[in-house]
Amino acid sequence: MRIALATGVALALCAASPAQSEPLSASDIEREIIGKRIYLAAPFGGEFPLNYLANGEVNGDGQALGLGRFMQPRDRGRWWIDADRLCQQFETWYDGEPMCFNLTWIGPDQVQWIRNNGETGTARIEG
Repeated sequence: MRIALATGVALALCAASPAQSEPLSASDIEREIIGKRIYLAAPFGGEFPLNYLANGEVNGDGQALGLGRFMQPRDRGRWWIDADRLCQQFETWYDGEPMCFNLTWIGPDQVQWIRNNGETGTARIEG
């Protein structure tokens, strides 16, 4: 009886969370990313927050990470979905160049991103 109960609970938890290593589709991106704050894992420690607003705006603030020493600490731009990729373009960051990301689940609230230039990283989804 206990084994059956434990198995049932484990199956319910697995069904409620995304499968690891599963790519996000366009509808997954709309449902899981848009309207939420995403925290990019910074290579030198800490997290970098980005907000993907429902109106198509994306904004970020890297002041807490000390980015003001290297670049404008805050910026905004726009986001869109191209096929199953999340794309964004900031006003000044990355010289205003558009970029797109393939996203793959690596945990219940974490994704790995691969940018169209081959760079990779991870992010945590708040909420």
